[in-house]
Amino acid sequence: MTTDEQRVSPMRTFTIGFTKKNAEAFFTKLHEAGVRRVVDVRLNNVSQLAGFAKRDDLQYFLRAIHGIDYVHLAELAPTADILDAYKKYGGDWTVYEEKFLELMDRRRIQDAVPKEVIRDGCLLCSEHMPEFCHRRLVVEYLERHWGEFETIHLA
Repeated sequence: MTTDEQRVSPMRTFTIGFTKKNAEAFFTKLHEAGVRRVVDVRLNNVSQLAGFAKRDDLQYFLRAIHGIDYVHLAELAPTADILDAYKKYGGDWTVYEEKFLELMDRRRIQDAVPKEVIRDGCLLCSEHMPEFCHRRLVVEYLERHWGEFETIHLA
């Protein structure tokens, strides 16, 4: 894609959650969508509960099965305090969303994250669907700062 095409066409990006998917479904969805890299936006990406999506295993499987790159961007993850208030203590989604948006503002992620990493990349988190997941908030935030996105949520 030329620089002129990049300016005219929206930035294409994907999101996916690994829960409620077996490895075959997960890796097939990424491959069939044409994902070039998985952008891991999880705070904790080494948990035994992650199964095939544990950081080192995931990085190996992505490369070995489909030649997909892997990058972990911790600056796109919520803090433990924000996440715990919502997940562990049953917090309200609107409060979580507000605090996470404020965090992205403070981190100035629109300046810190290279567009090339997001373009044709797939933001990965654990949540099955994007409605109540911070990966959706990241994409929407970056779209407000960078311009139009074509976002495809791989369910």
